[in-house]
Amino acid sequence: MKYVDEFRDPNAVHVLSREIHRITRHPWTIMEVCGGQTHSIVRYGLDRLLPPAITLIHGPGCPVCVTPIELIDAACQLASLPEVIFCSFGDMLRVPGSHEDLLRVKAQGGDIRIIYSPLDAVGIAQSNPQSQIICFAVGFETTAPAQAMAVLQARRLHLSNFSLLVAHVLVPPAMKAILSSPENRVQGFLAAGHVCSVMGYEMYEPICLRYRVPIVVTGFEPVDILEGVQLVIAQLEEGRHKVDNQYARSVHRSGNLEARKVVDEVFESASRNWRGIGEIPESGLQLRQTFAEFDALRTFQDRIHLSSPANDLESECQSGRILQGIMQPSACSAFGTRCTPDHPLGAPMVSSEGACAAYYRYRHHEVGPGEQ
Repeated sequence: MKYVDEFRDPNAVHVLSREIHRITRHPWTIMEVCGGQTHSIVRYGLDRLLPPAITLIHGPGCPVCVTPIELIDAACQLASLPEVIFCSFGDMLRVPGSHEDLLRVKAQGGDIRIIYSPLDAVGIAQSNPQSQIICFAVGFETTAPAQAMAVLQARRLHLSNFSLLVAHVLVPPAMKAILSSPENRVQGFLAAGHVCSVMGYEMYEPICLRYRVPIVVTGFEPVDILEGVQLVIAQLEEGRHKVDNQYARSVHRSGNLEARKVVDEVFESASRNWRGIGEIPESGLQLRQTFAEFDALRTFQDRIHLSSPANDLESECQSGRILQGIMQPSACSAFGTRCTPDHPLGAPMVSSEGACAAYYRYRHHEVGPGEQ
């Protein structure tokens, strides 16, 4: 925290790097959960400032990447309906479904609009009473409050032409799934600071106790990340496991209580299929029954056909292994050849938070296809 005003100061970065070298005595593997942190690590070469004994691996912290194919297919079908205006964040438009993506649907005449807030979609519903407005609700706990507020606002305005296609996922169940896997390599976590700014970090404490792994809530700038790594390694070397808060300038233990209250009013937890990984119990959000009239899947259930979740596991894309930290992006045989940002096989090459996109943007000239 003493480096809080020097986020990208090279001197502060190198001071932390030297300190990490000094305290490291054993090999350790640490996962950063957030895709935004992955991009900072690769962009600034932070992993190359660490001792060879320290391995950073990338987690499932990109909500675009883990949205299952069946929901992408549902989005494409809904966006194709003549009476629908489909609203989405821009990252979702090029995520491949079974046969097409939203960008292709838009090119074929679908009324798809990029929004920057779910409340934009509420405004579109007000201005277009003759159309059905569907908002693609994608994200971790960070974006859930805004989606919940959109539903509450739509109810206050008595909008009968507004609904959500809900694809929200939750971080703690994914962390538990990774730690329970027989292929697990993770010995410590960097937790996503923006998620914890909303939800706090109380929910991580039982994970620390059960799996005996340190978890450090971490920001996104180079100094934040290196200080988070330092705090994790200090615990590992001393045989401790607790939740530390590197991002204290933005995160409190109980999070944002008002935001949590809004989310809890509108949503409830549910099992969710994760792209390339499979179903994780209680790892998603769904609308509560009291808000069921805002559920696009329910409203249009007779107009669309949900594809099989098995399609997620049949793709050539290795996103599941990459998102669980089992494989580095550059180890995939399709990386940089059959899979590029112009022709992506999967979401991690499309999303601005995808690990494959980070490696392609900052390092694809350094490695050949399939190299570690």
